[in-house]
Amino acid sequence: MLVAAAFVGPGTITVCTLAGVQFGYSLIWAVLLSILATIVLQEMAGRIGVVAQTGLVDVIKIELKSRWVKNVMIAIVLGAILVGNAAYEAGNIGGATLGLEGLFGKQKSTLIYPLLIGAFAFMLLWFGSYKMLEKVFVGLVGVMGVCFVLCAIITKPALMGIFRGMFVPQMPEGSLFTVIALVGTTVVPYNLFLHASLAKEKWRSKKELGTAKWDTVISIALGGVVSIAILITASAAPMDEVSNAMDMAKGLEPLFGKLAIYFLGIGLIAAGITSAITAPLAAAFVASSCFGWPNGMKDKRFKLVWAIILLLGVFFLSFDIKPIQVIQFAQVTNGILLPVMAILLLWIVNRKNVMGNHTNTIFQNVIGFLIVAFSIFLGAKSILKVIGVF
Repeated sequence: MLVAAAFVGPGTITVCTLAGVQFGYSLIWAVLLSILATIVLQEMAGRIGVVAQTGLVDVIKIELKSRWVKNVMIAIVLGAILVGNAAYEAGNIGGATLGLEGLFGKQKSTLIYPLLIGAFAFMLLWFGSYKMLEKVFVGLVGVMGVCFVLCAIITKPALMGIFRGMFVPQMPEGSLFTVIALVGTTVVPYNLFLHASLAKEKWRSKKELGTAKWDTVISIALGGVVSIAILITASAAPMDEVSNAMDMAKGLEPLFGKLAIYFLGIGLIAAGITSAITAPLAAAFVASSCFGWPNGMKDKRFKLVWAIILLLGVFFLSFDIKPIQVIQFAQVTNGILLPVMAILLLWIVNRKNVMGNHTNTIFQNVIGFLIVAFSIFLGAKSILKVIGVF
């Protein structure tokens, strides 16, 4: 559930809103494909955590024999996660801020809401155990899910149009970057590290692999339902352009009246807070694995890392940057980085000395390589399009 909460954040809400407003139901297939890919990759990451009882970085440190290659790989992972998650954190806190502004109006000081959200996330992380965080997330994701699914139902969507958009892949003109962003906002590379670390916190025995698998499938599928509901809702909004996720509330006022702002505001706050907790947590788990800190979530250095990421998120919001541009760019970058992380994961999950009898089956490897191939294809197309070749 923490992983589901991590990918259904302000970035997902914004990208799904853009997809719905600009292309209607035609990109639902991309969300569905992203959800299936997420389930496959996250199941592998969770399985590594349960079987090896260690995080992905720990496995990389053990399995890479060349010190030079090992150090370079760890530096890349650590740098990408710490810097990337600090940037994501600004988007997460900014998303929750938009929700608060929608409900309570703007304040004279633009830092009041970010500081409130940052303080709330800090208290949960400082005093919370894994079990407590999980309960908080179940509640927040539940609230978020109800808000967005109700919005989608109230719009009275065309069911045939939804099924066509879901099972007949199409890529309208100008939709390439949106497709990549939909993949990037769902299959989040840092979630692979987060899932492996959290799985070993929750499940201590290989006998629990079945439970861990169904936990992954159900939680991420529910997150996918929320993402599709956001896209469907946005499709009904009489709008031409979107500058932030709360714009959808204005577009839906003819349908919902003032209720639109409350539904979307509460959903956005829940999405922002859940992601504002998971991004620092993932960064701390990666740092802990890189430097070999022994005391898990209670280690002072572990707490220092997530506190710095949280503070950087609040700090970045003091700059006058349009959140939607940062979010879109981050999701596209994510989609391009995904193949590297997926290849690394497939390599680890096929190591007999790590996984024993729980390595991938041939079918799982085929699906895994298809996901890698698809993500490389999308990334290559986006690069060629940027440089004007494609």
